[in-house]
Formats: sequence, C-alpha cells, structure tokens
Amino acid sequence: MNSLIKQEKEKLIHSFYVPLALLVLMYLLMWIQWYFKVNLYFLGVHPLHINGAIGIVTSVLIHGNWGHILGNTLPFLIFTAGLYYYYPKIATRVFIGMWLTSGLYLWLFARANWHIGASGLIYSLAFFHITISIIRRELKLMAFSMLIIFLYGSMLWGFFPEFFPNENISWQAHLMGAVVGIVFGLFYYKEAPSSKAFFEEDDDSEEDDEEDAYWKQED
Repeated sequence: MNSLIKQEKEKLIHSFYVPLALLVLMYLLMWIQWYFKVNLYFLGVHPLHINGAIGIVTSVLIHGNWGHILGNTLPFLIFTAGLYYYYPKIATRVFIGMWLTSGLYLWLFARANWHIGASGLIYSLAFFHITISIIRRELKLMAFSMLIIFLYGSMLWGFFPEFFPNENISWQAHLMGAVVGIVFGLFYYKEAPSSKAFFEEDDDSEEDDEEDAYWKQED
C-alpha cells in the first residue's frame, strides 16, 4: 500500500510539470506586456491572414489582461494535469495535437479579428476528458469529468457571446476547441486506461508490499 501511495504521489506531481511550465511562460509574456506597455496581439490568430497564421502556435500563450489570464489559469492547470495523470502515454501528442488543431480551425473558420488566449485549448481539454469518460465509463475518468462539470459547467455559456455583451469573448475559439476535444476523444478513447489496468496496478503494489511483510522476513 505504501508503494502504491508513493507511486501515485509521484505520478500526480509529474502531471503538473507541463502545465506549470507553460503557465510560467504565459505569465512572463503577460508581465512583459504590462511592464513595457507593449501589445503582443500580433502573436494571436488572425483568420485567413498570413500574418495571423503564427497564432496557430502562439495565441494560446498570449492574454489581453490580468483578468483574462487569471480566469484561464486554474482550468488550464487542472485539465492539463489531468491529461498527463490519466493518459501519460499519449498526453504529449494529444496536447500538442489539440493545441495546433484548435488553432488551425480558428484560423480557418473564425471571424475576422485577433483571437488570443488559452480558452480554446481549455475547451479542447475539457471535452476530451468528458468524451472519453462517456465512452469508456471508467470510474476514475468519470469522477474527473464530473469534477470538470461541477467546477466549470458554466463554460457552456462561453458558446453564447450574447450573454456577455460587455466582454470581447471569442466564442469561435470555444466552439472550435470543443469540437477538437470531441474528435480527439473519439480517436483516442481506446488508449484510455481501463478498470483492469487500474486494478492490476493496485494488485502489483499490494504484491510488492506483501514481499516486505514481516511474516515473510527471515530471522
């Protein structure tokens, strides 16, 4: 049991490496904008414009103000960490794939404006988790998806900009992100961990503990 707890603790800690590193970069870029009074909107997505194609890669890292980045911080941290915790074998390729695909869809289909922020990728991550949990119906995956819905169910209102008339919300980024998350979930659901894998992991740890049990130790 002790080895299982140690293994899960290490796995949980490792799952935060990527999101924390990216958040540091996001906050650094936000600080540069604030401190030097520069505008990095040119690193966003400008649909169907060559000068806005760079945003397919960089727009996720750029935010318009401190409120914008603060609002994205926790969901980005939790959803990305969940990806690396539950799907360590495919996490990096799924993460990069959804990052680029959601950016590409935004560049192809969004309205003619500059689009910045991590919200599109956040929607991809959320709908990826939810889609796989619905298909696989594994207890741990469903529990995490329920946490997403419980804490961030209001994300659904992000598809309807008329509810936020005073805010410049890129609902196209939310929509494209959700579509990408569903598509990736449908494509990768077979590679999600099964209940058998979870139980086998527990059983292996219990066997290791039994090997060190006092009744099996020689005098």
